[in-house]
Amino acid sequence: MRPDIITVILITILISVIILVALNRYYKNLLYRKHQLSQEKLESDYEQRTRDLEIGAKEDLHNKREILDKELFERRKRVSDEERRMEQRRNKLEIQSSELDKRKNKLDKYKFDIEQKDKEIDDKLGLQIEELQRIAGLTKSEAKNELMQMTEKESRDDMARMIRSIEKEAKSEGEDRARKLLVLAMQRVSSDQVSEHSTTTIPIPSDDIKGRIIGRNGRNIRSFEQVAGVDVVVDGAPDSVMVASFDPIRREVARRALSKLILDGRIHPAQIEKVVGESREAVEVIVKEEGEKAVYDAGVLGLDVQIVRLLGKLKFRTSYGQDQHSHAVETALIAGVIAAELGADVEISKSGGLLHDIGKAIDHEVEGTHAAIGAEICRRYGVSPVICNAIAAHHHEVEQETVEATIVEVADAISGSRPGARRENFEQYVKRIRSLEEIASSSEGVKEAFALQAGREVRIIVSPDKVDDLAAIKIAKEVANKAENDLQYPGQIKVTVIRETRAVHYAK
Repeated sequence: MRPDIITVILITILISVIILVALNRYYKNLLYRKHQLSQEKLESDYEQRTRDLEIGAKEDLHNKREILDKELFERRKRVSDEERRMEQRRNKLEIQSSELDKRKNKLDKYKFDIEQKDKEIDDKLGLQIEELQRIAGLTKSEAKNELMQMTEKESRDDMARMIRSIEKEAKSEGEDRARKLLVLAMQRVSSDQVSEHSTTTIPIPSDDIKGRIIGRNGRNIRSFEQVAGVDVVVDGAPDSVMVASFDPIRREVARRALSKLILDGRIHPAQIEKVVGESREAVEVIVKEEGEKAVYDAGVLGLDVQIVRLLGKLKFRTSYGQDQHSHAVETALIAGVIAAELGADVEISKSGGLLHDIGKAIDHEVEGTHAAIGAEICRRYGVSPVICNAIAAHHHEVEQETVEATIVEVADAISGSRPGARRENFEQYVKRIRSLEEIASSSEGVKEAFALQAGREVRIIVSPDKVDDLAAIKIAKEVANKAENDLQYPGQIKVTVIRETRAVHYAK
């Protein structure tokens, strides 16, 4: 290539580089001026906005200050009004205080005058009393005692007459109402005969069977007593064997088992164990059926299975010869009738009557009275507290809280004291009659006491010079309370106190 061409090319490149450098500087200057213009604009906008915000804040502050000044003015006005009212009240109170002081001064003056008059009256009264004592010839204490004695005598006579009148009226109306109610209850719930009693004596056909029962060296009888949990007495009578146990269920199981063994004739330990087991299962079935029957007959539903079972066990529990299973059902029905007549709760009365003696099913296993045991059992199995109170209170061991508890007690007495319900031996009867006469004779002023109608009535003859009418009423109540607390008896006891004055004179 030629040198002149190369020179031209170099010159051209140099000129291009110069032009590019100039253009670069121009654009840089142009961008810098644009940036400065935008920065100045932003600063101007910022300053304008700042001024606007300051102006707005000053206006808001001015408005709020005006509002606060207005509120402050109103509050000052209210405070001023309140101070004015308080000042008016203070003035009124000062006026009232002044008036009260004036009234107090007047009252003090009246009080002084009254005290002076009272003193004058006392002086005059003392003079009059002295004059009356001089005229009557009695001192004040003597006249007071004589007046008190006369008043006491008249009051005692009036009280005795009033008490006799009230008791006569209450007795007339109460006996008529009670008689109708109880007759109605016993007519609706009647029993033809006394319920059957559990049997503990088993007849045997011959002495050979008795020997089998005993076994060689007493092996069979020991095995039977151990398996059945009872005592067997074979020497009591020649033609019978007696089964003894405090548990009526065990006694019934033993009776059934021994009767089967006597009929079968095969008596040995293995057979004894088998027959006793079968008899125990049979008795359990009877217990369940009798419990369900009692619940059905009494019309009481919703009882726990264990309570129903205990009711069934009462089939084999007796008291004074009375079957407690039938007694419980009968008491429930009588209580239901009485509650219906009186407007009380029939369901609670029937439930309390059915369960009132349930504690007798296990009273040989647990310490305590059958009423307390029965209430605790029923409480444990979710029976209502009202029914539990009726059970616990039917012998007054706790306080009766409802009228239904009283109804249960009355129904229990009716069921236990109706003719043919119970029986007791002669020794117990004589002991009860003697105890009743001793209680009746223990009161002061009693001459004689006689128990009548098999202990259902006691008549007390008192000395008329030692016992007045009011004291006679008191003696009757005391004897009745002592009999309730100290004696066990069916039904009720009528206490009659006789006070009479006899005038005797002989014509010669």
